[in-house]
Amino acid sequence: MIMLYEDESHIRSYQALHSTWAETGKQRQIPTYGHHAHVTLFGTVNADDGDFFCLPSETCDAQAFLDFLTHVLERYRDKFIVMVLDNARIH
Repeated sequence: MIMLYEDESHIRSYQALHSTWAETGKQRQIPTYGHHAHVTLFGTVNADDGDFFCLPSETCDAQAFLDFLTHVLERYRDKFIVMVLDNARIH
């Protein structure tokens, strides 16, 4: 049996500024460059041996997750897999 823990991460080439501290009248200006590249990473960690598997994707939806699962099944062919997921809608 293979015990896998799975999660997604989103890597962006830009930062979203939600809140910050600044002196009154001296708020920082954050320049943007008009290019907002991003990638989603789907990854698993094998709880027994620490083996890590990661797959990039341009989207983070149910179809991308199914594509990732197909790769996981190929990687652990002929193994019984238990995968722990969070409660994300795409799962």
